[in-house]
Amino acid sequence: MADVMNVGVNLEAFSQAINAIQALRSSVTRVFDSLKDGMKNKETLEGREKVFITEFQDNLQSVNRDLNELERLSTLVGRPSESHPLHNSGLLSLDPVQDKTPLYSQLLQAYKWSNKLQYHAGLASSLLNQQSLKRSANQMGTSAKRRPKVQPSTLALPTQYVDDVISRIGRMFPDMSIELFRPNGTSAVLLVTLGKVLKAIVVMRSLFIDRTIVRGYHENIYSEDKKLDIWSKSNYQAFQKTWLRSYIKLFQTPCQRCGKYLQEGLPPTWRDFRTLEAFHDTCRQ
Repeated sequence: MADVMNVGVNLEAFSQAINAIQALRSSVTRVFDSLKDGMKNKETLEGREKVFITEFQDNLQSVNRDLNELERLSTLVGRPSESHPLHNSGLLSLDPVQDKTPLYSQLLQAYKWSNKLQYHAGLASSLLNQQSLKRSANQMGTSAKRRPKVQPSTLALPTQYVDDVISRIGRMFPDMSIELFRPNGTSAVLLVTLGKVLKAIVVMRSLFIDRTIVRGYHENIYSEDKKLDIWSKSNYQAFQKTWLRSYIKLFQTPCQRCGKYLQEGLPPTWRDFRTLEAFHDTCRQ
């Protein structure tokens, strides 16, 4: 009995109220059943109407009686005590000045971020384990402290070597067309065409990618002076989030989670870097 008084709810009245709800649903169902069945077969029209009206009035009175009983029981059930929330964190949501001290909403946001951090940390751990990196304790001991600091420097490779590497990459992926330009004499600029889906401009510094611009297949890739435009972004959001070869069937591959081709007007532009499976941005989480 003490537990009932603490929570502020009359459990016996609560149980009776549930039964009253079931009785009310049954009486309402009988009303609609009588309307659905209509007048039963009698010898005269007057007799059929009289029987139908009598049954319909009885059913309405049953609905009214059950509804009054439910209202009576609802006053006896009581209300849960608001001074004893289920969790201590619920006290934060009772702060009257939410704009100044939004602790409860910040707590929920931090919880979501911690879940995401744990998920991505697990992915990073599995990727590192696949690389099978082996380092002994001696290599990471005192010798690491004496290791001289490496100054940053740019890797300068012969242009012929860079051209050969790019040529081999082009042969590895026959579904991509790669054209090489050197507008400034040294830095290489690649024009990558992926089927009839997109075109990408890749600015290279030796073998390092300095900048990548992706546009639709029918978008203009040249500036007013007839040179490759390496600065302007695509007019379409779908091509602002691309990863070249995995987009050969950008508009033909459905999302692996929701199964839809478009969501909010965009195709599944996010790719799993291990399997290259397609996901919408909102479905990948």
